[in-house]
Amino acid sequence: MEFKLEDIEETFNGEVISKISNNEYLIKIQDKEHHIQILDINSHGMEFVLDNHYHNVNYIENQTGEMKIVLDGVPLTINKNSKFDKIVYKSSGGADVGSAQKTLKSQIPGKVVSIEVKVGDKIKKDDVVCVLESMKMQVSVKSHKDGEVKTLKIKEGNSVNKNDIIAEIE
Repeated sequence: MEFKLEDIEETFNGEVISKISNNEYLIKIQDKEHHIQILDINSHGMEFVLDNHYHNVNYIENQTGEMKIVLDGVPLTINKNSKFDKIVYKSSGGADVGSAQKTLKSQIPGKVVSIEVKVGDKIKKDDVVCVLESMKMQVSVKSHKDGEVKTLKIKEGNSVNKNDIIAEIE
């Protein structure tokens, strides 16, 4: 799984290699193996030993694709899905699509949190059309081309399914 820390351009890859015992694991972070032992874990945070060094994490917020924590007294924001916006954008027609495509479609099911444009607005490619919430993550749906918003097929608070038309842009 890929993670990104706020204000740091680099992303970090991490995975569990094997379970050693009930609360011990061999993990890999950036191609380097580490031993981790979970001492305590609950809804407020966790205590663990990583490579013989004690660490304490307090969870501050975990409601979107970002997780705000305090690790050993240092506040951090972790983007748990660093490429999710790009994947949704590409899947909604944002890459390798000719200007003839009029409709912007949702590639994920979700609830419409906000609508950032209105009918008649002139928009540019990559402008945010709306924000969807899916699996406790908020995802910006961006325009696949320059144009004018001809119709909006969504309303705030309503749900959309995968492949539902969000807007028509000419």
